[in-house]
Amino acid sequence: QVQLVESGGGLVQTGGSLRVSCTTSGRLFNIDAVGWYRQAPGEERVWVGHITRDGLTMYAGSVKGRFTISRDKNTVYLQMNSLKPEDTAVYYCAALESGRTRYDYWGQGTQVTVSS
Repeated sequence: QVQLVESGGGLVQTGGSLRVSCTTSGRLFNIDAVGWYRQAPGEERVWVGHITRDGLTMYAGSVKGRFTISRDKNTVYLQMNSLKPEDTAVYYCAALESGRTRYDYWGQGTQVTVSS
């Protein structure tokens, strides 16, 4: 089992920055990647980006160049810059186990609201 807890969400103005954290625990030796997803009101959850075990990162086109994923020990960070109102969503982190093709472990989410 793997546990993930997000923190650091909040309210920020357009153009501002915010960093959310994902603290992981449990059987981490078998985790290939930690991903970030977001879900806006009335919309489906969408992939934002991920960081692999080897530190490689990938991002969705909508956030590339503005968002950065990094890792320090068991915590994964999502640094969000130049925020826009359309970035408003609940942000989730998730863990991908080795050999799996879908994220099986999820955090509870943290709300990020960008005011115009």
